[in-house]
Amino acid sequence: MKKQVRTVITLLLAAAISMALLTGCGSKKQTSETDVTSAEPSAATATFTVGFDANFPPYGFVDDNGEYVGFDLDLAAEVCKRNGWELVKKPIDWDSKDMELNSGTIDCIWNGFTINGREDKYEWTKPYVDNSQVVVVKADSKIKDLAGLAGKIVLVQADSSALAALTDESNEKNIELAKTFASLDEVPDYLTAFMSLESGAADAIAMDIGVAKYEVAARGGKYIILDETIADEQYGVGFKLGNKELRDKVQATLDEMVKDGTFMEIAKKYGLEEAVILGK
Repeated sequence: MKKQVRTVITLLLAAAISMALLTGCGSKKQTSETDVTSAEPSAATATFTVGFDANFPPYGFVDDNGEYVGFDLDLAAEVCKRNGWELVKKPIDWDSKDMELNSGTIDCIWNGFTINGREDKYEWTKPYVDNSQVVVVKADSKIKDLAGLAGKIVLVQADSSALAALTDESNEKNIELAKTFASLDEVPDYLTAFMSLESGAADAIAMDIGVAKYEVAARGGKYIILDETIADEQYGVGFKLGNKELRDKVQATLDEMVKDGTFMEIAKKYGLEEAVILGK
């Protein structure tokens, strides 16, 4: 009987020791995964998910083969290649970009994303492109300058820099300009904007100069860009507040790309070499 008791006690002690060891291993593994999450873009999978507007050429758009391409996506691809990450291109509704970022669905917003006016809302990389807000009209339009927009219907993309430039109360000049419009209407994307301009449902589009140049060239001279600009701004890559480690890693890689010439090669591919300011 005593022998049986000793056997049972021995088995119980062995089981207790095993459970303690397993618990210790489990805690160590959990700590390790937490460390990886803080060091890599998206948990232990080492993916880097970029949120972008798929209707924002030449920064992000769908090509003739149905592939997501663009200047910013090419930059992101090179950053991932150099860090051993897998790039995940996630087209998003621009109005929902903050929700996507804060929920962790995306690691960054990288798509002609304006820093100006948003400096304290994100962890930013250094500015890499200098951009302006301009107005596009039909080539045969009687509108020749900003003053000519009086009484006209002007379109802007929802939550865009052009909308901000024309509604920012601190910019009295643009506020007064916008007051002369018949209306300032928001549309979901620039495809819709150009369809409205083509049909005569609108008279002008306020938009980023890089996108404007691309669209005007792609549409065969049907449109022109007015000489006057509404505002000047700079683009950066935006990360969730507090995520400085990932921001710094991406910035270091972009700096390397500038030094070895890769950054400028990608810019030339999309006709943006004159707009690049990183490293200058």
